[in-house]
Amino acid sequence: MNRKDFIINLGLTSAAIPMVTSLNSLEKLSSTFKSTKRMPVFFLGHGSPMNGIEDNQFVQGFKKQGELLEKPNSIIVISAHWETKGTKVTAMEFPKTIHDFGGFPKALYEVQYPAPGHPELAKEISTIVQPEDTVHLDHQWGLDHGAWTVVKHMFPKADVPVIQLSLDFTLNGQQHFDLAQQLNRLRDKGVLIVGSGNMVHNLRRLEWSKINDNYGYDWAIEANTKMKEWILSSNHKQLIDFKNQTQAFNLAIPTPEHYLPLIYVMAMANNKDEKLLFNDQYLGGSLSMTSVKIG
Repeated sequence: MNRKDFIINLGLTSAAIPMVTSLNSLEKLSSTFKSTKRMPVFFLGHGSPMNGIEDNQFVQGFKKQGELLEKPNSIIVISAHWETKGTKVTAMEFPKTIHDFGGFPKALYEVQYPAPGHPELAKEISTIVQPEDTVHLDHQWGLDHGAWTVVKHMFPKADVPVIQLSLDFTLNGQQHFDLAQQLNRLRDKGVLIVGSGNMVHNLRRLEWSKINDNYGYDWAIEANTKMKEWILSSNHKQLIDFKNQTQAFNLAIPTPEHYLPLIYVMAMANNKDEKLLFNDQYLGGSLSMTSVKIG
């Protein structure tokens, strides 16, 4: 008797099959990871790739948060720099360090972050998320600079497995939120989830002469301030509906990829989670480094 016939003989409807699949996945996850103290979730404003080798105030913020954490079983990064048609998760044993940028010093291209991957966790994610075939295993990507330039400061020994989850560019904000909510249970299995992007990110309007100054345009401050208000009040509806806000939001989020990792992080928050803002500064007028810890 195959699995489908077995389920039918149990008297379960087709609507219940996804629930059974999800429960089975939970059982598998329980055997992979023991239950732990609930892990926090982070949105990290990653800024310039140079943060991978510099030791500035933002890097110090990443390091401080890493020092306060219990060592996780694994890390999942949702990076602004991996967009795909359909959602993918890296499933290789040893992900490569990707230098997906140009025009930077040689020293930055020489950085390697040799953290292992976690193929078993990747497979579990592909079965946890419903409907089936939503998340596909990827063996080609690796760790892009949205991942390694921040994670390397939190876990410099590279001794925690890291996988990446891509951003499906065909989904809207609500669909991203709904997908992310299904990963929330991983927090209770020692899995640290990190969204990496920037809440305000408009490089076309960057004032390079003030790139190292805590300087934001009026519209950048307006949008970032409203986002922080919604984060702290758990106003998910407004955060999801970012495309239908004021002109300040249109300027702050000209394209969604750097903002969407925040949606994933907020989807995993609950009413008991404390929220902390750090690295809360602007650069060059049109970039915010605001980072968020939830839990």
